[in-house]
Amino acid sequence: MQKNSSSLTQHNRSGWLFALPGFGLMMLFIVVPFVFAIVFSMTNQRLISPNPTQFVGFENYRQLLSVNLLVLDPVSTETGELKQNTDGTLTYPRIRTFTRNNPNYPHLQGMKEWFSWQWQDKQVAILASDPVFMKAVVNTFLFVMVVAPLQGAFALALALLINQRLKGINVYRAIYFMPVVVSIVVVSILWRFIYDGQNGLLNNLLHSVSFGHLAPVDWLGNPDTALGSIMAMSIWQAVGFHMVIWLSGLQTISPTLYEAAKIEGASGWQTFRYVTWPGLKNTAVLVLIVITMQAFALFAQIDVMTNGGPLDSTQTIVFQAVERGYGKQDISGGSAISVVLFVIVLSISLLQRHFTREKK
Repeated sequence: MQKNSSSLTQHNRSGWLFALPGFGLMMLFIVVPFVFAIVFSMTNQRLISPNPTQFVGFENYRQLLSVNLLVLDPVSTETGELKQNTDGTLTYPRIRTFTRNNPNYPHLQGMKEWFSWQWQDKQVAILASDPVFMKAVVNTFLFVMVVAPLQGAFALALALLINQRLKGINVYRAIYFMPVVVSIVVVSILWRFIYDGQNGLLNNLLHSVSFGHLAPVDWLGNPDTALGSIMAMSIWQAVGFHMVIWLSGLQTISPTLYEAAKIEGASGWQTFRYVTWPGLKNTAVLVLIVITMQAFALFAQIDVMTNGGPLDSTQTIVFQAVERGYGKQDISGGSAISVVLFVIVLSISLLQRHFTREKK
């Protein structure tokens, strides 16, 4: 018994020795930088500054996340009538009169308009201390909600198509997977030429198909189409990677289940619903988590194709963190954004784990 115990201890020591370099690298490049990010986020640290670093607590987080509501009544004339603009719309006070040097609204000082809408005869405005960051948060969540389901569905469809014993099927697998191994920077540059507003491939194709009736579209220069264009490119670029994951899950399903379904006379949809999809449950959880994490890390496409524009329509959380930390040399602000992103991703991961766990 003592001999077996000493042998087990020796194996454990050998295992820890082999794992030590990996743990060391994880600590050096993941854990330590994250601890520094938390520390810097509570200071006014800048990349290059002659001023000493000071502790500011949660001020950086307050600057990022502060949001307020402002309801404006229309301006009235001396006779009590509502004042109107030349186009017939009601006139409202300027928001900056409430957010700049107004002692009656101390909680609104320094804030800017994020967005507003009309409600009856009032104007409702949502103010934010950092509306660009708030827009980045909205864009990131929108990107995740669109890309995650579409990319997962397209990848599953491709996996089902190539999961067949056909001659030359490996060629198609390689073709579908090829965009994954190409650098995302190279892919982004190529798609920037495809989306060119004047002589881009997409505009030329649409012009030919419509026999000249469709005018050229500035896909990346229009705030209404820029983010959608990046979504389409991102789905195409990474769909092959998730196709391989789906394919590995398909190949773990026993062929006898398909034979039994065929004998019972099940249709293609019934076979997928009652045989294929239940067998892919664990794979689906993995694909969903991987796509979500990759979508939240959106940066390279934005940096190469739009640089956050036009009009901040393609700002994302990671792009804001890099731009704030290195572009504006605001290390404390960039660190605070990184911590906020970590909390968001961790929360969503826990929610996904909760809703996709095995029910007893």
